[in-house]
Amino acid sequence: MKSVNMHVRAPVLIPDNAAFQTVAVKWVRHWNEHLFSFAVERPASFRFRSGEFVMIGLPGESSGGEDGKPVKPVMRAYSIASPSWAEELEFLSIKVEGGPLTGRLQAIKPGDQLYLGKKPTGTLVLDALLGGKRLFLLSTGTGLAPFLSVARDPEVYERFEQVVIVHGVRRVDDLAWREMLTAQLADDPLVADQALLQFHYLPCVTREPFHTTGRITTLIEDGRLFDAPVLGERRFDPETDRVMLCGSTGMIKETAVMLETAGLVEGSNANPGQFVIERAFVD
Repeated sequence: MKSVNMHVRAPVLIPDNAAFQTVAVKWVRHWNEHLFSFAVERPASFRFRSGEFVMIGLPGESSGGEDGKPVKPVMRAYSIASPSWAEELEFLSIKVEGGPLTGRLQAIKPGDQLYLGKKPTGTLVLDALLGGKRLFLLSTGTGLAPFLSVARDPEVYERFEQVVIVHGVRRVDDLAWREMLTAQLADDPLVADQALLQFHYLPCVTREPFHTTGRITTLIEDGRLFDAPVLGERRFDPETDRVMLCGSTGMIKETAVMLETAGLVEGSNANPGQFVIERAFVD
C-alpha cells in the first residue's frame, strides 16, 4: 500500500469567504523534486497552539463556463510548522503533479496570494497530553511539520525533561530541516539553551544507506529509538512517557498498537492521555 502523509488531506471546497482570509507568501524552499516548504505572513488576529493545522488554498480554476457562478477556492488542511509565537506561518508540502491544489501550490513565489483559514485546530498539542518526563514526536514524511512547531515552543521544555523528534523518510534528501534539527535548534531565539540539554533528533531512512536505517516501528522494536544515553529507559513507560504521532497511515496504526500494548492511552483535547494522533487526518 502506498504511504500517505496524513497531515495533508484531500481537497475540499470552502462555501463562503467568511471562513478564510488572503495572505502573502513570504518565502519558498524546494528541498527536492517532490518536497517543498513555504511561509506566509501572519495576520495580527491569527492565534494558534503549536501543533495545530489550518486550511490553506488557492482560487478554484474556472471551467470556462458562462453561468455566472463564482469559482470556489480549493483548500487543504496543512499542519503549521512554525511555533505559536512566530511572526510568519510555515508549512511543509509534497508536490503532486496535476493535483487540484499541490499541482499549483508548488509553483508559488514570494508575493503571491494564498487563502488562509481563520480557525486552526488539532490534537497534536500539549493540552491533549498528560504531564510526563519524555516526549517522543514520531513522524514520517511531511508529518514532521507539526513537530517543528511543538519542538520550538518554550512550554514543551517546561513540561518535559527530554524532547525527541524521530523523522522517518525514504531518501536522505527527504530529511527537511535536517541541519537545524541536528544542531539542536541552536539558532532558535527562545529555546536554544533548553534544547541544547533536552532536545534530541533521530532521523531514519528506509531506501538509502544512512547511519540509522529502518522504519520507526523497527527502531521501537530493536531499541534504537532509545539509544541516546540520557533517555534512560529503553521502552515506553506509561507513567512518564508521552508520544505524538503524525505521518503515514501505516506508521500511525502500527505504532498506536505498540503504545497501547505498552499501556499508554490515547488522549484528546477533552480528555488528555499518554499519546495523541491527529484523528482529522487518519482515514
